[in-house]
Amino acid sequence: MNSRIESKHRKKRRKWPYWIGGSILLLLLIAGIGLVYIYDKVSDTAETMHSPLPRDDNPERQKELQSAFNESKSINILLLGVDEREHDKGRSDTMILTSMNPNTDSMKMLSIPRDTRVDIPGYGPDKINHAYAYGDVGLSVDTVNQMLDVPIHFYVQVNMEGFKQGIDALGGVTVTNDRAFSQGGYDFPAGDIQLNGDKALSYIRMRKNDPRGDIGRNERQRKVIQAAIDKGASFSSITKVTNILDIVGSNVKTDLSFDQMQTLFTDYRQTRQTIDSMEISGNGQYIGDLWYYIVPDEELKRVRTELKNHMEAR
Repeated sequence: MNSRIESKHRKKRRKWPYWIGGSILLLLLIAGIGLVYIYDKVSDTAETMHSPLPRDDNPERQKELQSAFNESKSINILLLGVDEREHDKGRSDTMILTSMNPNTDSMKMLSIPRDTRVDIPGYGPDKINHAYAYGDVGLSVDTVNQMLDVPIHFYVQVNMEGFKQGIDALGGVTVTNDRAFSQGGYDFPAGDIQLNGDKALSYIRMRKNDPRGDIGRNERQRKVIQAAIDKGASFSSITKVTNILDIVGSNVKTDLSFDQMQTLFTDYRQTRQTIDSMEISGNGQYIGDLWYYIVPDEELKRVRTELKNHMEAR
């Protein structure tokens, strides 16, 4: 089964970066919704995006969420980038756990390497991105919850086709590039660089020529996300809200309701002021004929502790 999944999707690996556009737009919606939610279109977009999981039918979960909001507790959102095609639901090529603590006005962003070997509930040891192929969003949420031992309050599933549209709708983003490289026909010098949608796609795609491999690529992902959040909070981007909302509605699914989005804006919007990136250290290893990213137990314990300390900080 593992080999078939690996072979089936090998040709699509280069298209994973499209996911960022949608997650950027969801975060943009959270950051800017206070300026625009009076318009019916925002409510319509939120309704289009809303896709609850079976767990949302549990009254106890709703009470817990309401309690978390009322007591200003940390909220964790799992961002899933999925390359969905006709007759093929795809897999989650990118996973980022975003933890927002309104008491410290800070946010943690943890990139989870797609090849991380974990125990998928009901399926056993496998690559973490296969959880989506086996059991859709629900199993992905359960797998990350089990791996990190922290609650996953909400998810955001992003269709990769939203990437270039999202960056272009923002008017492009500016990031600080640590090392010069070329990719996809573009040159990216060191220093501050301006990226439109197509350039941003190439910028976050590069991996082979990065001495840090996936770790370096994940860092560029987060830079683009943070730049988009900052851009989305500016008035110049909000004036384009209609176009942005169209793109969001077409590319994002989430179990966040419109009311919950508004609560995130009113009580959690300042968490974007301090964004701390996290990495999971590990090593690549073949087990059988499949390549995995192996995370030592001590490293996993460190990541869990850092997340929990962030969530509990006052």
